[in-house]
Amino acid sequence: MMSPRLAVALLVLATGSIPLPADLKPALAEPNLERRSKLALDNAAALLDAARADYTKGDNARVAAEIAELRESVDLAYKSLQDTGKNPRKSSHWFKYAEIHTRDLLRKLDTFENDMSFDDRPPVQKAKEEVQKVHDDLLLGLMEGKPK
Repeated sequence: MMSPRLAVALLVLATGSIPLPADLKPALAEPNLERRSKLALDNAAALLDAARADYTKGDNARVAAEIAELRESVDLAYKSLQDTGKNPRKSSHWFKYAEIHTRDLLRKLDTFENDMSFDDRPPVQKAKEEVQKVHDDLLLGLMEGKPK
């Protein structure tokens, strides 16, 4: 049996890229759109933790890749909820879950941005803007209901 470190080293050599710690593939493979949204948000949280760890190591290229995938994860979560076609006010469970987790993600992104050097902040600022828009749209959906 191959050790995990050896497997990662071989993957890096074979593909020429560094694998990310979290993976969006399980979320994309999930047929249930609501669970897909949850998996995507969980992936976003894992990516933020990994980005924080990589930033302390000084690996800014990896941080940028993780933040980009974080944005993709949040977008997938929101799109999956929209694709259900459900009214957020009548079926609020998954919409509220996403709203709470995007709010938590925003808080953590803000702390991460404040801990970063000024020159390293642009990817996190862009991610914050996109997550804020998704959070606002979720909150509006929960408060107003389905658009007419």
